Amino acid sequence: QLQASGGGLVQAGGSLRVSCAASGRTFSGYTSGWFRQTPGKEREFVAAIRWSEGSTAYADSVKGRFTISRDNAKNTVYLQMNSLKPEDTAVYYCAAAQGRLITSLLGLPISYTYWGQGTQVTVSS
Repeated sequence: QLQASGGGLVQAGGSLRVSCAASGRTFSGYTSGWFRQTPGKEREFVAAIRWSEGSTAYADSVKGRFTISRDNAKNTVYLQMNSLKPEDTAVYYCAAAQGRLITSLLGLPISYTYWGQGTQVTVSS
């Protein structure tokens, strides 16, 4: 089970960190991802990290502003979001896939087996 937390309301230009903790399993050897979704739109890839080596990938829209990281001891993945923009407003979902996803699969929701419940991030202008 994945539990996302840390969302909230922030002004444009501000920062937030969302977390995703796993219970009942360890992330070791998995690939974790963050996606976001707004009403009426498809779920959009934000970032991913491969736990085995820590390699990361980002959507172009967040590159340079967001950082995905992991804490092995806490079995938790984080998404640090800086320089937030109103267009970053969405429900953010964490996800996990067994094994090391190849690059072409990182951005596809169907690649991930496990999903958290989502946490709302709202950026005001």
